[in-house]
Amino acid sequence: MFFILSKTVALLILPSNLLIALGLVGLALMAVSWRRLGAGMAMTSLLLLAAVGFSPLGGLLTHALENRFPPWDPARGTPDGIVVLGGEISPKLSRGRGEPALGGEGARIVAMAKLARTYPDARIVYSGGDASLLGNQAPEANFIYPLLDSFGIARERVVLEARSRNTAENAAFTKDLVKPKPGERWLLVTSAWHMPRAIGCFRSVGFSVEAYPVGWLTGADANVGPSLVFSSGLAQFDSGAHEWIGLLAYWFTGKTDEFLPGSR
Repeated sequence: MFFILSKTVALLILPSNLLIALGLVGLALMAVSWRRLGAGMAMTSLLLLAAVGFSPLGGLLTHALENRFPPWDPARGTPDGIVVLGGEISPKLSRGRGEPALGGEGARIVAMAKLARTYPDARIVYSGGDASLLGNQAPEANFIYPLLDSFGIARERVVLEARSRNTAENAAFTKDLVKPKPGERWLLVTSAWHMPRAIGCFRSVGFSVEAYPVGWLTGADANVGPSLVFSSGLAQFDSGAHEWIGLLAYWFTGKTDEFLPGSR
C-alpha cells in the first residue's frame, strides 16, 4: 500500500500539479456564477507558479538536503563494499532502444566505475528493481551489465539486487543480500539530494554505511540565486519538494528513525 501511495499521492501533491489544479478550478468557477472567486484563484495560481519557477526556493530546498553529508574522504581508508542505488537507468527506454538508457545525470554509474577501479577488492552491489506503478517493467539492474562491459569492469564483480522498488526496499533487500559483517566498511552511493533519506533507511535496518554523495545540483555555499528559466526553476522546486515530502512520509511510517538524517 505504501508503494502505491508513494507513486500516486506524491505525484498529485507536487507543487506544480496543485497550483495548476488551483488555476483550472478557478477557470471553471469563472465559467459559472463564481467569477470573482474563480478569477482570484486563477490569479493566485499564476502568481505562485511564477514565484516558485523564478525564485531560488527550489535551489534552497535542494541545497539543504545536499549539505547534510560532505563528500567522502578517501583518507578514511579502503572500503570493504560499495552499494550503488539505482534510479539512473530507464528500463522502458533501455528495452525500447536496445541498450542502457540513462534517465538521470549518470553520476551514480560514473562513481561505481571509478570506485570499482580504485578499490579492486571491494564488493559492489547495484540495487535497483522495477519502480513502475504497475510493476510491468524489467528491473533496472538487468541493464547494468552492458555498462560494466563498456567500462571494462568484470560482471562477476557486481552483484545485482533487482527486487527493490523504493529506497526502503533498497536498504532491506541489500542487507539481506550481502549480510554485512561487524566492522566492515560499506560506502553508499546515491545523489546528494537523496542521501539523507537513503542513509536513514539503511540506518533503520541496521546496515551501517558511509555516505558517498554524487550528482550535486547546487554549490557548496548557500548562495542560491533566482532561476532565469521558469521550467528549470519549477522542475527543481518540484524535485526538492518531492524529496522533502518523501522524508516526512518515510519518517511518519517508521521507515526511517529520524526526519532529516545527517552525518554523525
